[in-house]
Amino acid sequence: MLSVALGTLRARWVSFLGTIAALVLAVVQLAALGVVMVAALQPPQRPPQRFAAAPNVVLPSDPSWDPAHHDLGVRSLTEAKGVPPTLVDKLAGTGRTIVDRTFYAQLARGPKNQVGHPWPVARFGGHTLRDGRAPRTDREIVVAAGRAHTGERVSVLTAAGPESYTVVGTVSPVDWEDAIFFTTTETARLSPRIDALVALGPPERVRAAVHEAGDTVQLLTGRARHHADAAAKDDREALDNTVTLLPVMATVAGTTAVFVVASTFAFSVVQRRREIALLRAVGAVGRQVRRMIYGEALLVGCCASALGSLLGLLATGPLTSLLIRMDIAPPWFDVGPASASWSMLAPLGAAFLTGVLVALGGAMAAAHRASRIQPMEALREAAVDDSATPPGRTVLGVAGIAGGLGTAGWIGLAAPRTALSPTAYVVCLMVPVVATALLAPLVVGPLVRLLMWPLRRLPGPHTMLVRQSALAARRRTAATAAPVLLTVGLTLSLLTATNSLGAARDHGLRGTITAPYALVPDGTPGISPAMAARVDRIEGVQVAAPVLTTVYLPDGDNRLEEIDGLALDPAALSRTMRLKVVHGSLGDFGDNSMVVAEQWGRKVGDRVPVHLADGRHITLKVAATYAAPPGGDVAYLPESLADTGVFARDGLARRGYLALSPGTDRERALTAVRTVVEGSGARLTTRDDLVTAEAAYARQLTETRQRSTAVIVVLFCFLAILNTLLMATADRRSDLAVLRLAGATPRQVLRFFVAESLLVSAVGTALAALAFGVNLIGLVGALHALFGTAPIAVPYALIASIAAVAGMLAVAGTVLPVTAALRRRAMDAAGDR
Repeated sequence: MLSVALGTLRARWVSFLGTIAALVLAVVQLAALGVVMVAALQPPQRPPQRFAAAPNVVLPSDPSWDPAHHDLGVRSLTEAKGVPPTLVDKLAGTGRTIVDRTFYAQLARGPKNQVGHPWPVARFGGHTLRDGRAPRTDREIVVAAGRAHTGERVSVLTAAGPESYTVVGTVSPVDWEDAIFFTTTETARLSPRIDALVALGPPERVRAAVHEAGDTVQLLTGRARHHADAAAKDDREALDNTVTLLPVMATVAGTTAVFVVASTFAFSVVQRRREIALLRAVGAVGRQVRRMIYGEALLVGCCASALGSLLGLLATGPLTSLLIRMDIAPPWFDVGPASASWSMLAPLGAAFLTGVLVALGGAMAAAHRASRIQPMEALREAAVDDSATPPGRTVLGVAGIAGGLGTAGWIGLAAPRTALSPTAYVVCLMVPVVATALLAPLVVGPLVRLLMWPLRRLPGPHTMLVRQSALAARRRTAATAAPVLLTVGLTLSLLTATNSLGAARDHGLRGTITAPYALVPDGTPGISPAMAARVDRIEGVQVAAPVLTTVYLPDGDNRLEEIDGLALDPAALSRTMRLKVVHGSLGDFGDNSMVVAEQWGRKVGDRVPVHLADGRHITLKVAATYAAPPGGDVAYLPESLADTGVFARDGLARRGYLALSPGTDRERALTAVRTVVEGSGARLTTRDDLVTAEAAYARQLTETRQRSTAVIVVLFCFLAILNTLLMATADRRSDLAVLRLAGATPRQVLRFFVAESLLVSAVGTALAALAFGVNLIGLVGALHALFGTAPIAVPYALIASIAAVAGMLAVAGTVLPVTAALRRRAMDAAGDR
């Protein structure tokens, strides 16, 4: 039967073009996503930069710490403490050592990625004096040429506040860092943590001293010195969105592709029922029919998968450009055929194998059903579409709807935080959509009658013909409506969830902040606590500027769990924020206590041992627990722990909340605030503006992931719509001939097919609305559990646009083959004359 399958492909290759096109598109997606994923997991191998001229570099190290499993910017406890001073003293006995400290330091109106270093480490990174001299006093600095001139007096923003320095020299700029160099004593004041140590002594003695220190430090030599560069961490952080998003996109693309390809292949088998019937009539048994169809699927799968894998490699360039334009990948991330490596063979091979398996899986149900049809029954059914739904498909569809309802209930009642995880939630949203597509043949009849009911009184036979054509060929209608269902259903569910979560965050954040005004960074990564303290000293002004830090709590398994902490004045917390206190009272929050999220499982009065980022061990009492909004489960710490922020992060406050005392002259107080913050890297704003900015930042990652996933789905499904309609319409030459013989003009024939394609698009959109209704149950429950009362934000205009484009593509997929067939008949008629 393989020879028969090959002969069938040669004789009816046009009929298989739709299946081949759908499979090629699926494999292209999977191959391109897989190659980009592999490239993202292998960041560029850059040469050492900051310590290119240093023979030995010592860094703090925690072997159990995997940055990929932690939030960006969070340091392990070992890294936060820095290189131990005892090891510094010990390495000093091996020879000369130079301490390096990296901290926030920014020229006023300079770029916010500027950093500070001690001058002695400048030479290891290739910084050479262009003019002037090295700094000798604590009020002198050296900057990159072009940032300031030698002899100029400048203001430098640090965690200790804005301070004035004299530029005594400039160095040649480098493309990997924008640094400001201070004296060694000044950097020790500004940043007590030792980030790295350059050891110039004999390598053997240095290695022995580091080995004795245990696994809390590591010695870097050769190319490994790149791990001490900021670029090593920046590269990982820049690709974090890419690495996180691509598996989601691949899952959605793969699932969508499997369904579309399987549906397309099954539809192509249904279109050849007469041929299969003839084979049964001449003696072919069911097993032989199945072998023939599987042979066709194998041949189609191999050819289409091979072509798709090749095109997928070529598509990595456009895919990477798309990711860069959507701010998912960094601008330097370049993947394409020119950068191909042996590691890319694995995703290409996986995409090829998936394509073959999808083709075989798509043919399985159709082959089984075709092999069971008796010859005479098949010949009778060849003229009329079989509207019966296979029992297996019905069972799968019902199980899918039940699973979708169960999943929606589980998310809404038991696991609402699933809605905050794009990876898991996208998969959950797909279950009702795919299940509805499986049940489409069962509901096509009622839907067609319902959609056509308002048009029943229109003059002319078109309405009746379109209605009866769709009802007489329900399987064809369902197959052609499936891509529209997937397109509109997935995007409607995804984008509604995205918009609703964003609206809920806005509502929750607005209810948490009670201060009418706020201080926000102005071209800087944060606000100096010292500057916030100056504002707080203004008469009638009260400021709470929580410093972001990290505390490390034992989790019961001899491990430490890192927790974001906000250190601030306990009294300011009550004045500027409204926490939903569950147990305890904010009035008990003092110097030796903390306020934690309820979901952490701590009870009021518990005494919790805490490891601080600077290495201290203290015990804090739980004064109160609060119901934290999603993503806001931080520990509120006493202001006395704010100094740990320079160890854990950069020592800055991300924002400040500003309130006015009763009876304060508002205009005079606000004018005084603006005067104080002038040139300090902060600006005054209102609470509403702060909420808008904070909400936009909080939902940026989720929106990026879900919207980019929707883009991939829409692009693929748009092509699937066009492909499926072209395939279905091209096989209806007999319908066209009957209409022409009945006296229909070419224009009337074209109007009939266009109306039918619009009906198919409407059926797909209606089915999408049904699937969306199931997903909406889980979304409403999740939002209520996470945020309380929250609105459902449906992007009606965008969804209507997507549905309209889907309808236009359906019309295009119909008009093109019909127009070609009409033109061909006209040419044949002219030839006969």
